[in-house]
Amino acid sequence: MQRIVIINGPNLNLLGKREPEIYGALNFDEFLPQLRNLFPDVTIDYFQSNVEGELINKLHEVGFSADGIVFNAGGYTHTSVAIADAVAAISTPVIEVHISNVYAREEYRHVSLMAKNCKGVIAGLGLDGYKLAILSL
Repeated sequence: MQRIVIINGPNLNLLGKREPEIYGALNFDEFLPQLRNLFPDVTIDYFQSNVEGELINKLHEVGFSADGIVFNAGGYTHTSVAIADAVAAISTPVIEVHISNVYAREEYRHVSLMAKNCKGVIAGLGLDGYKLAILSL
């Protein structure tokens, strides 16, 4: 059975509460069972942290054993060289996902430090981006 790990970064614990006009009204704990039902032949593990070092530790932990990682690094996407380095250091393929269309937002969000080390990037398709990332992996 294929094992995919979804890693969500800062503020994604507030899905459903934070700016629902951008991020939607569904929180990830409500969405995760839908994903698992949609992909019954895939083991989907989930981790969320607002702490940069914890995200790096999780990448190191699963980045040599999982079949794929779906990673929404939130604001760290645009600022963290350390997270970009962690993605580059692991062998598991990573799909970068953003719920919002980062290219339709503030200019600083147009730059991803980790994208060049990812298999692909999905942005602006809401929570469906996670589904597409799993399909890709």
